Amino acid sequence: MRILPPVSVEARRLLPSVWDLLAAVLVLGFIVLFASASQAVIQPLASLTQQPISLDPSALPGYALRTGLRMLVALGFSLIFTFTYATWAAKSRRAGTLLVPLLDILQSIPILGFLSVTLVFFLSLAPGRILGAEFAAIFLIFTSQAWNMAFSFYQSLRTVPTELSEAGRVFGLNGWARFWRIEVPFGMPQLIWNMMMSMSGAWFMLVVSEAFTVGNTSITLPGIGSYIAAAIAARSLRAIMWAILAMLVVILIFDQLLFRPLVAWADRFRIDADTNDNDEAAESWALKMFRRSKLMDAIGLPFDALMHWTYRLTPPEQGSSATRPSLVPPWFANAVWYACLSLLVAYVLWRVANFAAIPLGSGEILDVFLRGFATLARVIVLIALASLIWTPIGIHVGLRPHLTKIVQPVAQFLAAFPANLLFPIAVSLIAMWRLNSNIWLSPLMVLGTQWYILFNVIAGASALPHELRDASDNFQIKGWLWWRKVALPAVFPFYVTGAITASGGSWNAAIVAEIVEWGHTTLRAYGLGSYIQDATTAGDFRKIVLGIAVMSFFVVVVNRLFWRPLYWYAERKFRLG
Repeated sequence: MRILPPVSVEARRLLPSVWDLLAAVLVLGFIVLFASASQAVIQPLASLTQQPISLDPSALPGYALRTGLRMLVALGFSLIFTFTYATWAAKSRRAGTLLVPLLDILQSIPILGFLSVTLVFFLSLAPGRILGAEFAAIFLIFTSQAWNMAFSFYQSLRTVPTELSEAGRVFGLNGWARFWRIEVPFGMPQLIWNMMMSMSGAWFMLVVSEAFTVGNTSITLPGIGSYIAAAIAARSLRAIMWAILAMLVVILIFDQLLFRPLVAWADRFRIDADTNDNDEAAESWALKMFRRSKLMDAIGLPFDALMHWTYRLTPPEQGSSATRPSLVPPWFANAVWYACLSLLVAYVLWRVANFAAIPLGSGEILDVFLRGFATLARVIVLIALASLIWTPIGIHVGLRPHLTKIVQPVAQFLAAFPANLLFPIAVSLIAMWRLNSNIWLSPLMVLGTQWYILFNVIAGASALPHELRDASDNFQIKGWLWWRKVALPAVFPFYVTGAITASGGSWNAAIVAEIVEWGHTTLRAYGLGSYIQDATTAGDFRKIVLGIAVMSFFVVVVNRLFWRPLYWYAERKFRLG
């Protein structure tokens, strides 16, 4: 005889739970906030000058909303770029020969360089409307996020353990299913840490992204970045303190609703045979809400069904590519590919030469290269110091999950701290003690980029298999031997990824670190960053192109001669599996 549950129990199952109500509030709140912010972007562009940025703290919530939505949209585009560009570069040997060096160049181009050549294009997408300026701002934030994420995911795809790839083939998964069920989960822990770092990098460049001037065109979009720019121009320490508070609130919101749930969710993808009872599992109330809410299940059900349907679109691959006959000889395909690359490079060089064909003079070109060497010296010294400091700290934190939960939001806030907020201190100290600007402005370059090293090392240490830890304990490997044989080799591929991105980011940060303004006081350091910023302010596009070309040359040469060989060494020698 079947015993039916009481009617009250069945009714209770149909009633929304506390998690459903909380999820509904968050979803509806996001829709309302997004709709209210969207209404402003269709306003005429001239309204920006009619309503200048107010330093009244009551305006900060609205500014914070606009800034947060720009960053969220840019993060979405950065994820799309990462999953397509990095995958193509990692999967295709021919494409990788072009895409990886191109990524080196893209991350070396200062954000003002992208702005100067794309502003007219984005404004033309919505003529006379704020929407065009919003497109430009989102694109600038995208350029602060995408390169780091792409490098991280590329490194993960290149170091997927052989056992996982073989398991996918054994279970008959096609390429699309292996990508989403094996490769993406394997790279997800490191990618999430780099997403947090990329978001912090966007905060670091926020002032340039929301308040920019190219020649005679000046645009100031409502946001925390433009609020900071107005506070610096007015020399208002009170307004800067309010901006720091608003930044902290927005960062905490992102941490609680986005990054902490992602970190806790990605913990399931660690390649451990078992878990250690001494480790504390990452927790998140938001992740618990997403898992227990029927509303979230209903929202995600169509997407989940679509993904499972795509896994069955093509039959499993039969045999390896080596056993299938090729219709085109490999030597012919390589010849065509490299011929196309040569033609493309020749065309680009011809266009750049025609554009920059002005009587600059050999003296100015030599000066630009000398500026490049000055910036290069700063980058080398700062990255070396940051590596010595943050690598051991990152290993120590990554091996202790309880410390990771504490350090994550703190490091995220410190990484997001814009260098512009330190301008009052930097200008006052340098002027008071009559210090050399070429030396003492340099730390501002690494202020935001040093965290790439820390975040990547933490990700590498947290992914260290328990078997390796147990083996080192059983053999009583301690002290410097443990660092040399276990810790440093385990995190080395992750460190190289972070160091490459930190190096490229430091070049980019030179545009805000080599020229410091506080009110009417301006300090300059001799380097490429100050050269490009002066050229951008003057609207001299040929000098902008010259400065960007020289900066890209330095970054690519350093990456080709030093970072890439180091990366390949780490990939060959320290790959798991």
